[in-house]
Amino acid sequence: MIHPDSELLADSGYQGLNKFHENSMIPMKKKKGMPHTAEAKIHNKALSKRRILIENINRLCKIFRCVKEVYRGKHKNYGLTWRLVAALSQP
Repeated sequence: MIHPDSELLADSGYQGLNKFHENSMIPMKKKKGMPHTAEAKIHNKALSKRRILIENINRLCKIFRCVKEVYRGKHKNYGLTWRLVAALSQP
């Protein structure tokens, strides 16, 4: 279970997440046949700037294969592996 005070930054594949977690942010989708409003564009741009850091770390974890394949180490070290890969990916 996710703590209610934590902030969730999700992509548009998680539409309806607001029903289950109050403190979540998802991009605004445009309505059919209508252009995006300036407010929606600003919101989506700000959200994508915050999410890109996390997405890059997820990509590096896949390159290091700690997510892509079966983890063959001890389960108690799985979180440590994630933290190490994330720390290595920091500039």
